[in-house]
Amino acid sequence: MSETDWQTQFQAVYERGVAAWQAGRRDPRTMFAPADVAFLASIGCTAQELFDFIDDFLRDGEPDYATILEVQAIRRDYFQRVLHGQSTGHVARMAELPAKSAAVDGIAWLPRLIVKARLKLRGEMPPDLMYGCAGDRPFLRGKNLTLPQFLELVRDSGADDRKIIEAVKAARG
Repeated sequence: MSETDWQTQFQAVYERGVAAWQAGRRDPRTMFAPADVAFLASIGCTAQELFDFIDDFLRDGEPDYATILEVQAIRRDYFQRVLHGQSTGHVARMAELPAKSAAVDGIAWLPRLIVKARLKLRGEMPPDLMYGCAGDRPFLRGKNLTLPQFLELVRDSGADDRKIIEAVKAARG
């Protein structure tokens, strides 16, 4: 599937999800048709992940579609290049995440967000966790970073937490 083809199909699924949400179908299990769920899986996305983005956008006005598409493009690339289009088969447990109050170098939330970004890249998000949630977005805005920029930083830094921490500190402006 070409870059344009998957993006066109993703936008159509997104728009159907928005329409379903507006019609009152606000559950990822009923919001998307089986063919849409299969397409999402083929690009490394779950119905829950797209539901969360749609739900936040329609409730809070963010993240916008361009941001969602960019995040999914990064995830899709990782899914295809690194994971060879295969799920890891692992879903993290919420208890495995650092607390929201956990800090590194005096920066609260960052340890948790690093773990969330890695889980997003690997497709291992628990259903009740969202990369780009209402806590992540203002945190990153305060650091002059976007959701896609941070996801790329984590992807490009591999297991090097210090590289991520220093980049976040430098991005503060």
